[in-house]
Amino acid sequence: MIEETDTDAWFAELYDRYRGLVYSTALRLCGGRGDAEDLAAEAFLRAYRAGSGYGAQRRAELRSRAWLMAILMNLWRNRGRSAARRPPPEPIDGVPEPADPGESVEQAAARRETGGELAALLRLLPERQREAVVLRHVGGLSTAEVAEALGVPEGTAKSHVSRGLKRLRELTEDPAQGGARWTGTR
Repeated sequence: MIEETDTDAWFAELYDRYRGLVYSTALRLCGGRGDAEDLAAEAFLRAYRAGSGYGAQRRAELRSRAWLMAILMNLWRNRGRSAARRPPPEPIDGVPEPADPGESVEQAAARRETGGELAALLRLLPERQREAVVLRHVGGLSTAEVAEALGVPEGTAKSHVSRGLKRLRELTEDPAQGGARWTGTR
């Protein structure tokens, strides 16, 4: 019973600490709230199941953020393999994000609009680049953590991030992709 209580406490802390990160990362990957909620919930379920099989020492030694992101990315890839069977994701325009207390209504609206446009541009990136950029810049993971989450060497992760950012810059400058409209500086 003590081990079960320890597992529950460990998981509660993991969930409280990373739920926002997991959901926001899933949202940028999926492009829709419903799919993102499902993906995030499944990631936490898998983390709980795996963590309950670990001893307290192993759980304490985990690099929790990278481990949880690896679970999320594996689930995302598995779902991507069956994407042809799913309807396209709902647009994320108007997705409420955490408000900044000092932000005006106009600033909040501009931030939401920019976020929706950025999500649309992210969906144009190749899968590995999108994953790496989202983990690095939405999730705030270090390059080493991105590499661990993606299961690639650190140099490869750095390359995916760099190429993804370069492609995003190209897309924002290409009027055919909406670049004339999106500057990221609203």
